[in-house]
Amino acid sequence: MKNMHFNRKLPVPKEIKERYPLTQTLARTKADRDRQIAEVFTGGSDRLVLLIGPCSADREDAVLDYCTRLAALQEQVRDRLILIPRVYTNKPRTTGQGYKGLLHQPDPEGKEDMLEGVIAIRRLHTQVLASTGLSTADEMLYPADYRYISDLLSYAAVGARSVENQEHRLTASGLGIPVGMKNPTSGDISVMLNAIAAAQMGHTFIYRGWEVETTGNPMAHAILRGYVNRHGESLPNYHFEDLEHLYEAYRARNLRNMALIVDANHANSRKDPHQQRRICKEVLHSCRQAPHLKAMVKGFMVESYLEPGCQPVGGGIYGKSITDPCIGWEDTQRLVLELAELV
Repeated sequence: MKNMHFNRKLPVPKEIKERYPLTQTLARTKADRDRQIAEVFTGGSDRLVLLIGPCSADREDAVLDYCTRLAALQEQVRDRLILIPRVYTNKPRTTGQGYKGLLHQPDPEGKEDMLEGVIAIRRLHTQVLASTGLSTADEMLYPADYRYISDLLSYAAVGARSVENQEHRLTASGLGIPVGMKNPTSGDISVMLNAIAAAQMGHTFIYRGWEVETTGNPMAHAILRGYVNRHGESLPNYHFEDLEHLYEAYRARNLRNMALIVDANHANSRKDPHQQRRICKEVLHSCRQAPHLKAMVKGFMVESYLEPGCQPVGGGIYGKSITDPCIGWEDTQRLVLELAELV
C-alpha cells in the first residue's frame, strides 16, 4: 500500500496472554464480579453499577492509586452499588489528533509504540484486579484488540462514533459481558437500538483472520450520553421525558434485558464534570416517580480522577486528566456516598 508502512507484526492475543497470564485466583475473583454485574443487567439484583474513573488511563501509578481508593469506597456501598473502574486505554479522537490512550502511547510524552501499548494495557488491567479485587471497564474502540484483555474486562462500551459500525456490533454479539451501546453524537436513539438488536443476535463473520460464529449477547444495552445538534451545541438526553421516550422505543423493539446506563458527562454535562452529581441525582428522582424507569436504569458512567479538571500532556500534576476534565477525589467520594443513600 502506497500510503501505509508495515512496521512489524504484533503478537496475537494468545501469545500476550501466555506471556502475562491471569492466575486462577484472579480468574475466580473476576468470575464472581462478572456474576454480580450480570445480575444487575438481567434484573436479578436491585443494586446499581457505577462505571467511574478517569477520562483516560494515562499513567499506571495514578490509576492504581485511584482504584485502590475506589476499592475502599466500594466496601462502604457494597449493598447498594457495584463500582466498576473505568480503565480506558483507547481514546477516540474527533480529528485523529491528540493523545490516543495507553495502547498507542504507554508514555503520553513519548512516541507511539503499539507493541509496548498492548503489553501496558494488559499489565494495567491485571494490576488493578490484583491490587483491588475490582475488575474493570474499557472502551472497545478497536474490536480486534479486545482479545488482548478479554479475560480481564467485566464491561465494555461502544462509543458514539463507533456504534454504527458493523464490526463493533458483531464483535459485541460474541462477548460474555455487558456491552453498552452509546447513542450517536446526533442523538438518534434508533441507531443505538439497532446496535443493541444486532449485538443480541448471533452472527457469522471474519474476526482476526478467523471465520467465527457468535450466539448473541443478551446483555447488550443502551447508554445515553447527550448529543450535538446541527449548530454544534451539546444537549442533554437524561431528563424524565428522554427516559420515557427511550423506554417506549425500547419496549417496541422487544429486546432482551431492557437496560440503560446514563453517561453523566460528555454532552449531557456539556463537559462540565461538576454537573455529573446533579445529573445522577435527577435521574434517580425520575426513577422514584416511575417504577418502569427504575427497572430500566441500571447505573451511571462518571468521569473522575484524583485531581479535578484537566491539564495538557506533560502538565506534571499527578492524578489529573490529560484529556477531558474530571471531578477530583473529594467530589468522587461525595457523589458515590450520596448515590448509595438514594438507591
